This record gives sequence, structure tokens and C-alpha cells, in this order.
Amino acid sequence: MSTETLTRTDSAANRAGFTTAIGLVIEREIMVRLKSKAFMISTILSIVILGALVGVSGALPSLFSSTDKVAVTSAGAEAVKGIEDIEPVVVDDVDEAKALVSSEKVDAAVVDSEDSPTGVAILSLRSAPESLIGSLSLTPEVELLDPDAPDPALTYFIGLGLGLVFFMAAMTFGNTIASSVVEEKQSRIVEILLASTSARVLMFGKVIACTILAFAQIGLTAVAVLAGAAVSGNDLVLGKVAEPIAWFVPLFIIGFVMVAALYAAAASMVSRTEDLPSTSTPIMMLIFLPYMAVIIFSSNETVMGVLSYIPFSAAVAVPMRVFLGTIAWWEPLVSLLILAATTLLALLVATRIFERSILQSGPKLSWGQALRRR
Repeated sequence: MSTETLTRTDSAANRAGFTTAIGLVIEREIMVRLKSKAFMISTILSIVILGALVGVSGALPSLFSSTDKVAVTSAGAEAVKGIEDIEPVVVDDVDEAKALVSSEKVDAAVVDSEDSPTGVAILSLRSAPESLIGSLSLTPEVELLDPDAPDPALTYFIGLGLGLVFFMAAMTFGNTIASSVVEEKQSRIVEILLASTSARVLMFGKVIACTILAFAQIGLTAVAVLAGAAVSGNDLVLGKVAEPIAWFVPLFIIGFVMVAALYAAAASMVSRTEDLPSTSTPIMMLIFLPYMAVIIFSSNETVMGVLSYIPFSAAVAVPMRVFLGTIAWWEPLVSLLILAATTLLALLVATRIFERSILQSGPKLSWGQALRRR
């Protein structure tokens, strides 16, 4: 057998071994989390609560709405046609309408009136329903210059919701990776793991496992939210945010990989759980500050344009601009490419730190010290 053939065979074996090792690390990490009662309970509760909130928000108006019985003459019947929460009771004349109102069999009556500008008058025993008065009042002509313009309040809540999803997932699962790494260092399990695999495989396996868990949790939450929207008939959730969410998913996955890798590197630089905040706080601030900027400047198109190209805020800023319709078709693609390049760089830096620091014991290292170590 030639040397070239042997080289190709060894290379294929190494690739297979690398893939198998990562698969084992991923399986181990996922199973550890799935066996954690705290993790499962918190996940199930968050999914159920969010789904229920969406369902209840759509059902509340119908639960608290009431139908008013209103006696109507021929002209009155035409006037109340199409008014919600009104149950018309047809009568022959004004006297019959007055009798029903006086006996409180109806809440009010709408009858013919030649003196009224609208051609009808409202009869009531004590007070007429506000919805009826408002619907029959004369209103000036209204011209909507942009009927499809996004609601500012809705825009704010979309940014808040997507930002909260990314922020909470990054913080929760980032800390999960960091805690796992520190626990394995403290118990010296990491030395056993590194005897059968490499530090790179260990880090990549942890990052991929937590990315899978984070995406699965968010996916299940999305299903619960859509189910709640479908049950309550909330077409806002079902229709208007579909395209922003379609961009949020790839941006979230790539951005989360970046954050997870940095958390793994931060944890490798410490030997005790107590020291973890000192290395993970900079990462938390890189997530928190852009998140707050998106919430605060959601109505500022210039600032939102800049935030679309910042890796730590792109996952929220881009979907918001897509919803608002203030983004060109190519901008999300450019933002995605910038985020992917930044994530690749973060993986290279994190891998270098992880490989050089994972077996470090004693005092914690700073980011600069970890990068300079050989």
C-alpha cells in the first residue's frame, strides 16, 4: 500500500474519530440537562406560561365583553346594523320601545326621530350604553395616509419579546456551559475526559449541545405561543410577525453559538465557581448593552440601522426593521454574514483560550493572560 493511500486512510480515521467524539460529548451534555429536574421544570413552566398568556390575551376581550339588548324601530335597526355587542330587539313603534325600556327588558332603544341629525334617537332609563352612543355619534371623515403603518406600541413589544428571548437564552444556557466547565474542573472529571478526547472536541461538543437545547426550548415555546394564538384567534401573532421571526431564527442560532463559545472560554479561565463572574461579566455586558439599546432606540431608524450590523444586537434589530419595513432586501444578508464572520472569529479565540486554560488550576486568569499563554 502506498504512502499516499495510508495518509488518506489515517485522515479519514481521524475525521471519523473527531465526529464520533463530538457526538459523544453532545449526547452526554444533553442527557445531563434532560435528567436535571430543575432544568425540565423551568423549561416546561416557561413554555406553558407563555402559551397561556398569548391564549388568554386573545380570549380576555370576549370574556369581559357584554351584549346589550336594544329595542329598535325600522330606522333604528338600520342604524345599529354592524355594531358589535348589540342585540337588536325589533319593535313596531316608539311606544313599544319605551315600554320595553321602562320594564328594563332592554338596556336602551334606538327609534326614529325627525329632530336628530342622524335620523334616530336613543331612549334609556338611566344611562345608555357607551358603545351605542359612540357608534351612532356623528364623526368627521377620516383619511388614513398609511393604513399599513406599524403600531409603535406593537413595534416596542416585538423588540422587547425577541430581545428577551435572545437575552434569556444566552444568559441561561451560557451560564449552563460555564457552570458545566467549572464543575468538571473542580471535580477533575475534565482530566479524565481529556485523556480520551481533545479540549477542542470537548468545547465544541458543549457549545453544540447547548445550542440544540436552546433552540429546542425556543422552538417549543414558539409552538406553544402559536397554539395559544390559534385557540384565541389572535391573528396578530399568527400573521404579522412571521417574516421577522424567519430572520430571527438563523440570526439567533449563529449569535448563540458565538455567545456559548465565549462562555466556555470564560469558564476555562477559572478554577472555582466563585471566580466565574469576573470572567463572564464582560460577555454579559456585551449581550445586555446592545439589547437595551434596541429597546430604547426602537423608534430611531438611524440607530437601529447601526445596531443591525453589530453582532450582539443583530438578532433583534434586524427582525424589528423587517417588521417596520425600513430595511433593504440585502441588509439582513449582510448582517447575517457579519455575524457569521464574527462567530467564526469568536470560535477561534475561544478555542485557543479553552485549550490553553482548561487544565489551569489555582488563581483565575484574565482574558489577556489566557490569550498570551502557551
